[in-house]
Amino acid sequence: MHGYVELHGHRGARGLRPENTLPGLAFALEVGVDALEFDVAMSADGHVVLTHDLLVSPVTSADTGMATPGDEMFPYVGKPVMSLTLAQLRTLDVGVRLPQRPDDRFALTQVPLPDTRMPTLGAVLGLIGALGADGVRLHVELKSDPTRPGLSADPRRFTELVVGELDRHDRLSRSALLSFDWRVLEIARPLVQRRYALIERDTMTPDWMNGLRLEDFDGDLAAAAHAMGATTLSPDRELVDPALMEAASRRGLPVVPWTVNDEEEAARLIDAGAAGIVTDYPDRMRRLWKSRGLPLPEPVSPLRPVNA
Repeated sequence: MHGYVELHGHRGARGLRPENTLPGLAFALEVGVDALEFDVAMSADGHVVLTHDLLVSPVTSADTGMATPGDEMFPYVGKPVMSLTLAQLRTLDVGVRLPQRPDDRFALTQVPLPDTRMPTLGAVLGLIGALGADGVRLHVELKSDPTRPGLSADPRRFTELVVGELDRHDRLSRSALLSFDWRVLEIARPLVQRRYALIERDTMTPDWMNGLRLEDFDGDLAAAAHAMGATTLSPDRELVDPALMEAASRRGLPVVPWTVNDEEEAARLIDAGAAGIVTDYPDRMRRLWKSRGLPLPEPVSPLRPVNA
């Protein structure tokens, strides 16, 4: 029988509410998760903002108007996030999903919240504090693509900005940094206790793995992640097999696969030894947890009680 298996809300609860938004994150807390995962990038003027994409996505963002009259950067959708100021990014409506393909499953299940704006990391940390969600760990994924330096912030400056903001809000010890760009893991090693090595097939290359070559580790992803200072291995669910689980166990690395939205698949991964499950649908996973008698994370009340 498993002890505690963590439930991680992906981009808040992407299947239920708009991703990487304040209302989406608050809703995930209300459902009840152990860890709240969200993505960050850097604006042109050095603000850490929540977004999954390094180019402003037409799926999650819509232009509403110029930040200043005659702004030559307008329209902002499709532009690099780090070429736009916070004022420009804050004009975007990120509360309505605009599917570009007919098979966009999230458009069917995600409740739209029009006129929602792109938040900063500081605003998220303020929300967490206001809700009193002290028991929930924050999983901050730094979006950085070493193969496209023109779209990515300097990894050291970026990592230090994120760590500094978490520290100012006294959240550093209750947070983890995540990245596919393993340069971030190396930089974060002396700065934060929990470091998640994200991996998928497309990033199993020296460019992404901070110069490491998988063949030098006999194909052992866990050994490579361990060498880079990761404290958890977080692979695409399709990479999880008995060999990977065994290798991670040898290195003392918990395995937390993403993104798992099917309850049967989640059950198989838990049986295989997963320490946590990253999901767009924390409500579904709570049903699974309950059916298996697994301890459930406490939901966070949307508002603190007011003393009379």
